[in-house]
Amino acid sequence: MTECTKNDFLIRQVVGSCLMGIRQASGPLNIKITHKIKLLSLLLFSLISSLVSAQEIQGGITGKVNMIDGQPLRAISVSLLGADRQTLTDDEGNYKFEHLNAGNYTVKFQILGSKEIRLPAEVKTGETTTLDYQLTKENILAIQEVVIMKNTNRFSKKESGYVARLPLKNLENPQVYNTVTKELFQEQVAVDLGSISKNVPGAGVPMIANQGRVTFRSRGFETEPNARNGVAGAAFSVIDPVNLERIEAIKGPSATLFGKSVASSYGGVYNRVTKKPYNDFGGEVGYVGGSWNYNRLTVDVNTPINKDRTALFRLNAAGTFEKSFQDLGFTNSLAIAPSFSYQITDRLSLLLDVEFNQAKGTSVVRFNPYTGGNKIQSIADMKFPYYKNFLSDDLAYETQMMNIFAQMNYKISENWTSQTILSRARSTINGYISAINGKTDSTASAQVMVGTTSFIATNIQQNFIGDFKIGRFRNRMVVGLDYYNNSNHFDRYHTNTKVFNFVHPSADFRVNRNTIDALTATSVMRKENNGDNTYAAYVSDVFNITDQLMVMASLRVDRFQFKGVYDIATGEIKGGLSNSGTQTGPYGQTAFSPKLGVVYEILKNKLSLFGNYMNGFNNVSGTDINGNTFRPEYANQLEFGAKADLFNHRLVGTLSYYNIRVDNILRTNPDDINYSIQDGTQLSRGIEAELTANPFDGLNIVAGYAYNDSKYTNANPSVNGLRPALSGPANMYNFWISYRITDGKLKGLGIGGGGNMGSSSYQTNTQTAKVIIPSYKMFDLGIFYDQPKYRVGLKFDNITNEQAWSVRLTPQAPARFLGSVSLKF
Repeated sequence: MTECTKNDFLIRQVVGSCLMGIRQASGPLNIKITHKIKLLSLLLFSLISSLVSAQEIQGGITGKVNMIDGQPLRAISVSLLGADRQTLTDDEGNYKFEHLNAGNYTVKFQILGSKEIRLPAEVKTGETTTLDYQLTKENILAIQEVVIMKNTNRFSKKESGYVARLPLKNLENPQVYNTVTKELFQEQVAVDLGSISKNVPGAGVPMIANQGRVTFRSRGFETEPNARNGVAGAAFSVIDPVNLERIEAIKGPSATLFGKSVASSYGGVYNRVTKKPYNDFGGEVGYVGGSWNYNRLTVDVNTPINKDRTALFRLNAAGTFEKSFQDLGFTNSLAIAPSFSYQITDRLSLLLDVEFNQAKGTSVVRFNPYTGGNKIQSIADMKFPYYKNFLSDDLAYETQMMNIFAQMNYKISENWTSQTILSRARSTINGYISAINGKTDSTASAQVMVGTTSFIATNIQQNFIGDFKIGRFRNRMVVGLDYYNNSNHFDRYHTNTKVFNFVHPSADFRVNRNTIDALTATSVMRKENNGDNTYAAYVSDVFNITDQLMVMASLRVDRFQFKGVYDIATGEIKGGLSNSGTQTGPYGQTAFSPKLGVVYEILKNKLSLFGNYMNGFNNVSGTDINGNTFRPEYANQLEFGAKADLFNHRLVGTLSYYNIRVDNILRTNPDDINYSIQDGTQLSRGIEAELTANPFDGLNIVAGYAYNDSKYTNANPSVNGLRPALSGPANMYNFWISYRITDGKLKGLGIGGGGNMGSSSYQTNTQTAKVIIPSYKMFDLGIFYDQPKYRVGLKFDNITNEQAWSVRLTPQAPARFLGSVSLKF
């Protein structure tokens, strides 16, 4: 019996069985019904027969795309020429085409930064053809978010398309940057940016601003996490990490590529890399609960939304509710972060990424001590209560943040790719924000800001990214245009309460909403708009002299236009408030920012030496006493070091020495305190070391050390030669060590522990008055059980109950317990 005859026989049996069932259920059938059933059976037989026949002559193609080192390549466009079919590789690099007619096909792989690949494939009846491909070109454009080092050092994922905007590996990049991966902060049950940043060398104790904003230290300078996917993504509010793939702490003045916006400081850039959709259905839901009524629910769902899986959607969301460890205070927040990607053609792709967050909470304690009397004092000895908040829960603020990020990539040719980016960020703050100002050694007054503030920023970028040869010399180049618009609105009052004794407060003393609203009625409102525009162009080229020796040369030209301050009450543009305290009208400044680097790979892909010169700047408004316009501040860095990636990625590390000099810093004119002069200099020098190790399967080590020596020179005698206040500790250490069982019945069970330590620092540091922040040693411990379908974790933060303060003298949380559970699907 032939295959076709066998199928016909089976179909007849199926149809016959159906008819018999109908007869038994209906009893005797009349002739008309019998004819109808016969007709239905013929139609059913024909339909099933045609379907089976179609399946017999159809087949499929499946395969896997890998990098040169065998690691999978995700989100690569795979097309089937002649069949008008297209798909993307999944996280494992796999792709497939089903229901194909037998015949010969051509499979096309379109990879950004690599030559188009076309391979023949033959589909046979009823069979699936396997067609794998492995790259023969070592570098591809990293903006495709390549998945690497998946099965070795799980906490070290260095390759990035954002740091240099070029297809550069970490060992080829003359700039230092640290990465904190999702795998690491998930294991640590790190539920906020402050906890995540503890893994960055030199970040220090995070400073929480009154509206939930968080900032860190970087090489002695304040740095905010205001870059998102490589461009400005400011958020003057709580930033929820629910959609974070990793944090990139890019070190040193980085104005050449990131400009002078809220994204960059003299110490560097904190870049938030968000989760992207992937080519499969999956996700997880999670819950974290802990001390002080902490409750957090998270959702992560990903799904393809078309048949060929070229349109992908991912949704991350989180709701968090927590009380303060102090006697009063709370924060409630909701974050929703959808992300959509679409491979429009094999050359053109679109990514749309949105962050929405709203929160309601009370201000954290911000204490500004009384510094009169020319004394040296420590916050630990001031008897300012560690566990007390002098404001009421009805003095709350509300914030809302909306960030929109859109990126379009187009493969112009084998050597050039176009990248167009639009970023739009909006933050609003409404309600009550406070600080406590010392009046004497034992008394203080609360300053409360009431009203609404909003910030809107728009960033448009066009990059052309190339990887080409001139003769035998390889060049990797980015040429870009950058437009940044900033618009701010202020509608708020400043009030000051009566003086109270914070050492021995009265039993009924508490600043509440009724008190502040009564004071607001007699206060002066600040009601104004201001804004600025920045236009920039930049170029950066990495030139390979040999396969192991390369140099980088980059330049940015930046035109800053300040629009002035529009007073809504008077209808006048009155200018901005300069650093000297005088008013200045609209003005413009032009700045040039160069960057040079050299890398020599002593051992190709294993060990490199590097050096760099980098520049940053800050636009400054106002004039001196003689009417001379101030120049932009400039920061210049020299840095030298070594990078290693050894033993099949099991040992990854960086060691560097840097020297930063900031010129044109303003200081108060000693002859007239109403004006400033521009001759101050700040020096910041130091050593940084980072290590991520996986000595053997299951054991992972993350460690860092940062030494920073900062001081003022050519400054006012009151601070000349001293370490700047708010620059953080001179010495900081961080580490995390964990071990998980890799096989057997207890596979996935693990334990981890770590700590953060810092030397003493200053909130105020002058020749006559000092407020010292004590050194700290804070240790954490975690236990986890990670399985394919679920993950459970227990975390104990600050297990020694250490008392510590941020640079704003905000008390940090004592010992805290967190428990987490996640279900994966």
